[in-house]
Amino acid sequence: MAYDPDLADRIRALVGTERNLTEQRMFGGLAFLVNGNMSVAASGQGGLLVRLGPDEGDTVTEGEHVRPMVMRGRPMRGWWQVDAEALDAAGELERWVGRGLAYARSLPPKPARA
Repeated sequence: MAYDPDLADRIRALVGTERNLTEQRMFGGLAFLVNGNMSVAASGQGGLLVRLGPDEGDTVTEGEHVRPMVMRGRPMRGWWQVDAEALDAAGELERWVGRGLAYARSLPPKPARA
């Protein structure tokens, strides 16, 4: 499954004024990076992939539409998959994108690739 280009456009609308933002294809989706650190992505598995701080992950309620990201059969700590259905409710995409941006901003910038 390819990422949802409409979701990518919705994310772009929310991050459009973010400084040092880049887009990069990764994990079969389209990731949005701040200072080289991934914040969120329109996931190739559908929905949104969001990166949260290790401690903040404890505040996420795993449920029907939110679960830890699994890569090669292993859950990835700090990475969450949010189903597209959960992003249709008013303000939900903005909330998740805001959380991902906040964490990415808190990390040291990564050196630019040559």
